[in-house]
Amino acid sequence: MNIELLNTGSELMLGRVLNTHQQWLCRRLADLGYVVTRQIAVPDTAHDIQSAVREALGRADLIIATGGLGPTSDDVTRDLIAQLLGKKLRLDDAVLNHIKRRFAARRLPMPKNNEVQALVPEGAMVLANPNGTAPGLAMEVSPNPFRNFGDSQNSRSKTWLVMLPGPPRELRPMFDNFVVPLLRREFPLAAPFVCRTLRTSGIAESLVQEKIEVPLNTLAAAGLEIGYCARTGRVDVRLSARGGNGKKIVRAAEVIVQKILGAQIYGFDDEEIEVVVVRLLTERKKTLALAESCTGGGIAHRVTNVPGASAVFPGGFVTYSNGSKQKFLGVRAETLAAHGAVSEAVAREMAAGARSQLGADFAIAVTGIAGPGGGTKEKPVGTVFIGLAGEFGTVVERKFNPYERETFKEVTAWQALEMLRVRLVCS
Repeated sequence: MNIELLNTGSELMLGRVLNTHQQWLCRRLADLGYVVTRQIAVPDTAHDIQSAVREALGRADLIIATGGLGPTSDDVTRDLIAQLLGKKLRLDDAVLNHIKRRFAARRLPMPKNNEVQALVPEGAMVLANPNGTAPGLAMEVSPNPFRNFGDSQNSRSKTWLVMLPGPPRELRPMFDNFVVPLLRREFPLAAPFVCRTLRTSGIAESLVQEKIEVPLNTLAAAGLEIGYCARTGRVDVRLSARGGNGKKIVRAAEVIVQKILGAQIYGFDDEEIEVVVVRLLTERKKTLALAESCTGGGIAHRVTNVPGASAVFPGGFVTYSNGSKQKFLGVRAETLAAHGAVSEAVAREMAAGARSQLGADFAIAVTGIAGPGGGTKEKPVGTVFIGLAGEFGTVVERKFNPYERETFKEVTAWQALEMLRVRLVCS
């Protein structure tokens, strides 16, 4: 099956917006057993969009276009595709009423130009958008004037074109709720597909492969596919197989990998570290307090993104200055003077102070040098100390994350939560 992605938006060409659709859609489709064969991004111009769609229609069985369904003058995808296919646009009353209700619910007047979002190409299926005003659209292009179905014995007899809105919070649930069922109905897989991802930490990609490759050889010969995806301090191991024995093969492989890697597996499939930590705290009826300096509340942000976090997270402190560390966490002036704010001693007192102040079972503290300035020979930019306090006392780990500020904060927050996860799993 030939699947192509078309991401529209001049902001993508200017580097003003990161194209997350390409990664998310390719990953989601691959997990379902459908592999994208081509993806392209084009600006919001008639020539570029129509040219890209025309070319894709000449090759693909399924085309997914993103963006350009909004109410402004640069949202032209819907209009241009309708024009290319010779389809008239009609006003969909149900969509228009949905848009009006969204504005009314927010007590805002609806601009007249929002009505264009209710225009639907004739014959198109409307994909409801409960998270925004622009509906998605799905069309079976039949006949397909741009494709010669006799050019290959493997060519399919149908072509589908799907248009999805640009905002991720609208696109992603729409894809799962409408596009996935359409895929399974119109393009059923020739053989069942099973995929399982094991997420590991604290071990290099090459070492992961070295540990599990030989033990999985027999299953690989039986159809197991193994993939690796490395991130900073983390490696995802993807196990997949097709056919009637696929589920059995993947499950057997998963058992082997779990036995070999043990606690270095922190989650499965799309589980994030904060979800795992909140679940472990909830199961053990434990609570967590935070004392953050260099991460600026990043750990609290991740924890509170998890539904149900309020049961295990009473609160935290963002103590960026030395004064706030002393005032809110009880860090001693002599400790700061003797060791500096970025030190094992200060991380230790921050963690103990947060735990005491909030009466929590555990407390995490982070203090470090995010840069680009402020480093020394003894403590270069990227140095961070992570403290973990509990009934066992307080332990501190020194890390070195020599990245730009945003990545430094992200990696440090992840390491702090992983430190707690290991403690919860292994204690």
